[in-house]
Amino acid sequence: MNLPGYATLAHESPAAHVLLIRLNRPEVRNAFNTQMGRELLDLWTRLSEDAGDWRCAVITGAGEQAFCAGADLKERKGMTQEAWRAQHELFERAFWALGDLPLPIIAAVNGPAYAGGLELALMCDFIYAARTARFALTETSLGIIPGAGGTQNLPRAVGERRAKEIIMSARPFSAEDAHAWGMVNRLCEAGEVVHAALDTASAIAANAPLAVKQAKKSIRYGSQMEIRTAYRFEVEAYSQLIDTDDRREGILAFNEKRKPQFKGQ
Repeated sequence: MNLPGYATLAHESPAAHVLLIRLNRPEVRNAFNTQMGRELLDLWTRLSEDAGDWRCAVITGAGEQAFCAGADLKERKGMTQEAWRAQHELFERAFWALGDLPLPIIAAVNGPAYAGGLELALMCDFIYAARTARFALTETSLGIIPGAGGTQNLPRAVGERRAKEIIMSARPFSAEDAHAWGMVNRLCEAGEVVHAALDTASAIAANAPLAVKQAKKSIRYGSQMEIRTAYRFEVEAYSQLIDTDDRREGILAFNEKRKPQFKGQ
């Protein structure tokens, strides 16, 4: 699958079956503008419809200054109320498309992730962060609240009481705190976070892609259900894998003591 060239995003495939995406506005700390919103929505839509040979993705920020500073407030200066609403609706569609992405995606937070930047990371399946990274949901200090999943995804990551403190105070917190609270899976030295995320992405990509997608679906949607309904949802997701070439290949490779060759079929 060939992706188009984007004005605000860069992409490459640094390892087999792995897509690396960079938010590419380093001159403004990778802040979201309207164009980036359009391009993110286009990217997630394309990957949802047909990811081609890609089995896992990593998203990070271009440059050394930030992962993402959130919305571009200079672009928003002087916006009419109607224009603001239209832009935010675009951002909403882009973020929700990321949340529904069948492809596993890892956030490699290489620097500060504030406001919508943190919300973007929280929409990913999990987060690796540089020890120097900082996080914040600053919206209440600007007269608004997080509006791209932050009030829902953060409590699920750190607990309701901690999330209330973070959102209501709008104060930044460290990568060490984020790791201790369960929001970040792994801390990395500066300059190593993308490498670590790509290493894990390659491990994911080596597994059966249909099984990985079904596992992601079962975790995401099952966690929103009553427990016995979730058990049934898991079994249904499992059952769809029985009559697949990958399942047959996995068992055959195990018994032949070799590495399986999964094809996503």
